[in-house]
Amino acid sequence: MNHKTKVFLLLVLTAVSCSKVIKTTHPKFSVIAFYTGKNDQAHISFLHEANKWFAQKAQQHQFVYDTTSNWNNLNAAFLSQYKVVLFLDTRPEVPEQRVAFEAYMKNGGGWMGFHFAAFALDDSDVKQDWDWYHNEFLGSGEYVSNTWRPTSAILRIENKSPALKNIPNTFLSAPNEWYRWKNDLRKNKNIDILLAIDEKSFPLGTGPKPYEIWHEGYYPVVWTNKKYNMIYFNMGHNDIDYESGTNKTLSYTFESKDESQLILDALLWLGKK
Repeated sequence: MNHKTKVFLLLVLTAVSCSKVIKTTHPKFSVIAFYTGKNDQAHISFLHEANKWFAQKAQQHQFVYDTTSNWNNLNAAFLSQYKVVLFLDTRPEVPEQRVAFEAYMKNGGGWMGFHFAAFALDDSDVKQDWDWYHNEFLGSGEYVSNTWRPTSAILRIENKSPALKNIPNTFLSAPNEWYRWKNDLRKNKNIDILLAIDEKSFPLGTGPKPYEIWHEGYYPVVWTNKKYNMIYFNMGHNDIDYESGTNKTLSYTFESKDESQLILDALLWLGKK
């Protein structure tokens, strides 16, 4: 190998090395995940699983993934550092935090929420006292009921979206506690329902209470709002061994390959918008 060839190869290797450094040191976008992690072991199990999973995907797909349990960080200055906000298990309760989040979304911010982040029921500790969030932004309104135990469901694609590009028309979800809502999302012109429970899933749930088993009906589980850069997933409740008192996790949300792919594609889609 002559001197000129060696120099050329050295330059090529240097260029390749530099491109890798640029790729890893210049993230595509930044994500901040808010969580509480104090109530319901099923939600706590999910958020620990989610934080680990999202951190791994951040390394693989060159985005920043930060987490915080300090909801006081939900302010304009802090949020300005991030392209996408995640609510893993709850929602903000302080008026100033709610105002900051609404302004963030109305100014083009991205949001992904899971399971209990949409919960609201006047006859509970989580009141339906945030009209913009539950009726306009999410569109679902108040929580009505849920299935029990957490069980897998066959989910069906209802509308086209870039977030759905890598999943089949129907697929089997991870076990979950499924919610029913007061508002019919099909009647909301701003809502695009992406996934709903397929009829082949019925009966859904095992009880023991009869009303915890669904035999029919239409149940959206993933949707977006055309007015905002957002997506909501009803998933986020792992199955837990409550009965014997071990609180051991019996199922994991990200064990479903198709479901995990959907969540990843949805986050990358929000990050690009």
